[in-house]
Amino acid sequence: MGRTRGTWNTKGTWFAGAALAAVLALTGYAVLNGGDEDADTSKGGSTPSASVSASPRPSATYAQPDDWTEPSRWVALPRGKRTDERGSQVSFPHTTEGAVAMAAAANTVSIEADHDTVDEQLRIYHSYVSKTDRSDENAEKIELAAIETDKSLHKQMNAPVGEPLPSGAYMRSSVVGYKVVREADDEVSVWLLSRAAQKAGETAKESVDYTRILNGVVWEDGDWKLSGTATQRALPYAQKDEPKIVAPGDAAFNSAGWTAIREAS
Repeated sequence: MGRTRGTWNTKGTWFAGAALAAVLALTGYAVLNGGDEDADTSKGGSTPSASVSASPRPSATYAQPDDWTEPSRWVALPRGKRTDERGSQVSFPHTTEGAVAMAAAANTVSIEADHDTVDEQLRIYHSYVSKTDRSDENAEKIELAAIETDKSLHKQMNAPVGEPLPSGAYMRSSVVGYKVVREADDEVSVWLLSRAAQKAGETAKESVDYTRILNGVVWEDGDWKLSGTATQRALPYAQKDEPKIVAPGDAAFNSAGWTAIREAS
């Protein structure tokens, strides 16, 4: 399958751990799957301490409680005004919620039989990454990293490397909550809480995990874009108040300061 190659300067990879995560990690952009060292593990989960390493590793585990506690904060984020040639929503409002909506869109991923890891990384690169963070020199590095991660995913699913994933197999991630770290007219940083799901085939059981990532975005050429510089600026503030990885419906979701995301109409 032919592709237009290109990417940004990063050691990050799409990452499929034994427990599961489906998150794009940009070097300096994200704190991946970090949990509080004193996190409550009484529900059967465990969360390692925060790390800015983007190396592939198993994600934190989390067991959602059976009882439901209504989130105290809900927001329907705005949609982009149009869809670009790669199928990504773009042209978000010049507001804090518009910035969060773009970051959420950039972290909403789907890897399936006809759309592999490299396809998805290139889509996000071309649609959402700031032009100041693009580097032709490093295009091959991220492509090779994506290929290696795709191989790992195939091995996890007992699928032949180099062939499409089995029918009904997928790895998907959607953002279900957020917490703003800093906001200004042209720069916003935000923690994003994602639900990641993986299934190895039609009859396989779906596995679900929750991940946390930090994104900094800037207003550039009439739209919001992912920015490594903005994320680096936000990192000291974000690390002072890292929200726990807890799903909407968990009572700890509210105390952690997350805002739940409703589907926009």
